[in-house]
Amino acid sequence: MDLGSGPSGRRNVRITGIEVLHLRAPADDPDGFDGSYDDVVVLVSTDTGHVGIGEAESLAPAVRGVIEGPGAHRHARALAEVLIGADPCDPIALWREMYEATSSIGRRGLVLHAIGALDLALWDLAGQAAGAPVSALLGGARRDRVPVYGSIYPLPQTEADVRATIVAARAANLRAFKLCADPWWFDDLARTARLLGAAREAAGAEATLIVDAALSYHRVEDGLALLPILRGIGVAFLEAPLPLDDAAGHAALAGHGVRLGIGDLGLTHLAEFVELTERGAGDVWQPDITVVGGLSGILPIVAEADRRGLEIVPHGYKSTITVAASSHLLATRPSEPLMEYSLSASPLRWETTRERMDVLPDGTVEVPRSPGLGVTLNPEIRRYAVR
Repeated sequence: MDLGSGPSGRRNVRITGIEVLHLRAPADDPDGFDGSYDDVVVLVSTDTGHVGIGEAESLAPAVRGVIEGPGAHRHARALAEVLIGADPCDPIALWREMYEATSSIGRRGLVLHAIGALDLALWDLAGQAAGAPVSALLGGARRDRVPVYGSIYPLPQTEADVRATIVAARAANLRAFKLCADPWWFDDLARTARLLGAAREAAGAEATLIVDAALSYHRVEDGLALLPILRGIGVAFLEAPLPLDDAAGHAALAGHGVRLGIGDLGLTHLAEFVELTERGAGDVWQPDITVVGGLSGILPIVAEADRRGLEIVPHGYKSTITVAASSHLLATRPSEPLMEYSLSASPLRWETTRERMDVLPDGTVEVPRSPGLGVTLNPEIRRYAVR
C-alpha cells in the first residue's frame, strides 16, 4: 500500500540524502541515567525538497555506522544503501527491506534502533507527500489531544523538595507522574517510603503515579522489598523492575498486587515482548517507538497487546520528535491512552525542534495537525552537534 500516494498524478518521490546528527549537551550528572542529554537525529531528504525527521534512544556513533556503512554483503547492508533512491511513501515496505537487508547483523537490538529512527523520518515524509498528519495514515485520529504523565528524574532526596517538584509539575498542567528510582532508594527503605508518600500527598489521591525502577536493582529480593511501599501509595504499575533478561525474576515479582511494566529501554521486537510475557511477566507493555523500529515496528506490538488484553503505555524520553510520533500513534487508540512526557532539563529535550508541544490545562498535549509528524528541526540545535 502506498501510504503517501496523495493526489492523482503525484510523481514518484525519491530519497536523495540521509544526515545522521549526533547531539550532546552538558549534563550535571554525566553518570546519571538521563538519556535526554545525548541524542541521535536523522534527516531524510528527497528530490522534492521535503525533509523527514526521526530519532533513536541509542548509541549515536553506532547508529551512524549502521546507517552510513559501508555494508558488507546483501544481508549486512548499510541502511543508506537500502534507502537512497527509494520512494519514501510506503514506510512499512521499506521497513521490511531494511530488516531483511540487515538480517545477519540485526533482527534485534541496536540495528532496530537505527531502523526506527529512519522509519519515523519515512512516516514523516509519507505524511508530507499525502498532505496529511501521520495519525491519518495510521487509520485516523480518534482524539485531537492525548493525556500525558510527567517523568521526574532524579527524585529529590528530601520530602520538602519532593513536594515542591510535584507542585511545580502540577503548575505546568501535569496531572499524572512517573517517579524514577536511583540505587540510593535502597540505602534506607523507610526514608524512600516517606519520599514516595510525600509525592502521593502532593500529587493528590486521584493522580496516576507510576514508579520506574530504572534498572537500578538486580535482585528479586530488592523488588519484593519495594512492593509494599508501592502498594501503599497506590502506584499504577512498576516499570523496569529488573534487568530484562531475568524472566524468572519478573515472574517471581508478579502476583503481589503491583502490576509490572516491561519493554522500555531493552525490548526491540514483538517476539521479545511475547516471550517475557509468556514466562510470567508483562501486565503493561512499554515499547519505545524509537527503540522497537519506529512506527512500523511498534504497530504489530500494539496489535498483539490488544489481542492479549494488555495495556500499552509507550516509553518515550527523548525530544519532541518522540512526543510527536507517540501522540500520532496514541491518537488512533480506541481507549484513552497515556503518554510519557519527559521533564528533563536537557536543552535537547526542549530545543531539538521548533515546536514544544506544551501540556495544556487539561493535562493533555495536542496531536500535531500539519502534514507528517508535525515537527521540524530547530537549526540552532546544531550547536550541540558532536563533530
